[in-house]
Amino acid sequence: LAVKDPTAVERANLLNMAKLSIKGLIESALSFGRTLDSDYPPLQQFFVVMEHCLKHGLKVRKSFLSYNKTIWGPLELVEKLYPEAEEIAASVRDLPGLKTPLGRARAWLRLALMQKKMADYLRCLIIQRDLLSEFYEYHALMMEEEGAVIVGLLVGLNVIDANLCVKGEDLDSQVGVIDFSMYLKSDDDIGGKERNVQIAAILDQKNYVEELNRQLNSTVSSLHARVDSLEKSNTKLIEELAIAKNNIIKLQEENHQLRSENTLILMKTQHHLEATKVDVEAELQTYKHSRQGLDEMYNEARRQLREESQLRQDMENELVVQVSMKHEIELAMKLLEKDIHEKQDTLIGLRQQLDEVKAINMEMYQKLQVSEDAMKEKNDIIDRLEDKTNQINTTMKQLEQRLQQAEKAQMEAEAEDEKLKQEYVNKSESLQKEFSQKEKQLLQLETDLKIEKEWRQTLEDDLQKEKETVSHLRTETQEIINLKNEFLKLQEKNKQLKMICQDQEAALQELASKLSESKLKIEDMKEDNKALQGQVWLKDKEATHCKLCEKEFSLSKRKHHCRNCGEIFCNACSDNELLLPSSPKPVRVCDSCHAILIQRCSSNVP
Repeated sequence: LAVKDPTAVERANLLNMAKLSIKGLIESALSFGRTLDSDYPPLQQFFVVMEHCLKHGLKVRKSFLSYNKTIWGPLELVEKLYPEAEEIAASVRDLPGLKTPLGRARAWLRLALMQKKMADYLRCLIIQRDLLSEFYEYHALMMEEEGAVIVGLLVGLNVIDANLCVKGEDLDSQVGVIDFSMYLKSDDDIGGKERNVQIAAILDQKNYVEELNRQLNSTVSSLHARVDSLEKSNTKLIEELAIAKNNIIKLQEENHQLRSENTLILMKTQHHLEATKVDVEAELQTYKHSRQGLDEMYNEARRQLREESQLRQDMENELVVQVSMKHEIELAMKLLEKDIHEKQDTLIGLRQQLDEVKAINMEMYQKLQVSEDAMKEKNDIIDRLEDKTNQINTTMKQLEQRLQQAEKAQMEAEAEDEKLKQEYVNKSESLQKEFSQKEKQLLQLETDLKIEKEWRQTLEDDLQKEKETVSHLRTETQEIINLKNEFLKLQEKNKQLKMICQDQEAALQELASKLSESKLKIEDMKEDNKALQGQVWLKDKEATHCKLCEKEFSLSKRKHHCRNCGEIFCNACSDNELLLPSSPKPVRVCDSCHAILIQRCSSNVP
């Protein structure tokens, strides 16, 4: 005979003990009542068996004083793998009476059973075998298939409601010894074993369906919350679109105002240029109608005209620069219009995406209604199954009563004749027929259970489809968020362009003010040049006598200066006068050069 692996035998024994303890706990809980206390013996034995299962194959860890071998290390890993287990771990660490890691592990197992999530926590732990290898040997129960089987058996404990007081209980010093007397059964219990097995299987299936319904309700509520959040985000996007439209309309109005202001500035500059041309032509006509003897003044006027033409050319150059600036502004406005059109296109795309999201939401709502109808149908099927189980129980009781009657009939039949034996045979045949009918009913129940399994598979497929639609909606919401960020960037660009337009408007206003100031300065310079051309002033000490009569100047004989030849005459000698069209009074003229004389005061200032 081949020698068996002792670790495999240990695993098999522990698995069998776990099956017996879980089965005994469920059966006793169903008969005693589903809410259990910490003093309930089958529950205490279950925790002892779970400790032995978790301790199987543990690696020994060295500490400062001794070797340590506890199950708190792998159970503490669940906190990292399953976020919902953080609350249990924190509450276990905060318990004041626990001093050893084994006591913490026992408290953790009790809290997990009260939460009805022991199977989920251990399933997450079994999946991560690379992490479990730090705590367990390769042949340990938690590293092999027996651990997965035990986790599957723990799902059935969700039927039980446990009310355990962990705070005042001494969990550090408890001795974990398995009581095998609880699992040894008498001959009387063997007869109703099959019946109890069938009832327990039906109850397990019922509890599984209830838990599945609870999970489906939680997923439906989460989907409702996501749909509400999507609707809120859609309304926010619509409001932002309306705000963006209003901003675009305001920008278009500002563009029109800028264009109208540019046209007004051009009209004003043209009017100013025409006025300067008219003034220059009038001055030329006045110079033409003057005497032909004023040739030098005419030359000076020509020189002044050249200077003015140069100034005019400078002004035209400045106007050309302004026109180029205007063209650049128009190009910027065109670019702004293009950006606005692109934004409008993006807004249209966003509207289409919003319509698609609304259609998807409607489809999701219809699917939810269909799933709710399916759930209602499943609930009806479950109610029917419960009614059938109740009928089966009543029929079984009736059969037991009939069996008792048949036993009494047998006792009486021993005293009676063979005729009664024949009647008893007839009765037994009728009972066999009834048994065959009951077996047929059981077969029908099995077919119904198969139909329920098929329904369950269809529901899981529908759930998978709904998860895919939810992931698709998440991607679409992410795209909408990206579009929103792009829209915010476009708004910032729009604000920058507005600031540039405002700066350009301020620059245009400054240029217009500078142009007006320069024009006024040019006119002042023209008048000063006209008044001061050809003057050579003498000091008062040198200009004491008149050039013609050689008499001293006095209050009666005032000084008159020729701005062309620079000579000084008195008012008696300079009596030649000339009428000019630009001046209302007659002007004194020099006798030698016929230039206009300017009266001079006592100081050097003309």
